[in-house]
Amino acid sequence: MRRFEVGDRVRVDIPDRNDPDFDRYHGRTGEVVEVIEDDAGQTTGDERDSHLFEIEFENGDSDHFRWRDLRPEG
Repeated sequence: MRRFEVGDRVRVDIPDRNDPDFDRYHGRTGEVVEVIEDDAGQTTGDERDSHLFEIEFENGDSDHFRWRDLRPEG
């Protein structure tokens, strides 16, 4: 089961300030533009990890995130 779908608005929420992506992405909002399925869920035992979400930000930049680092915008 996917937490987000293409077109959903999300906020990046990286709780660990030591994460190398914290300063670059934490608190930014954008839109889910693609959902990629992989086999990460088989490794972690959590099927939610099998979805990688491509987020496009207001400035046109984009990057990929797992469900743990995303929250609904608002």
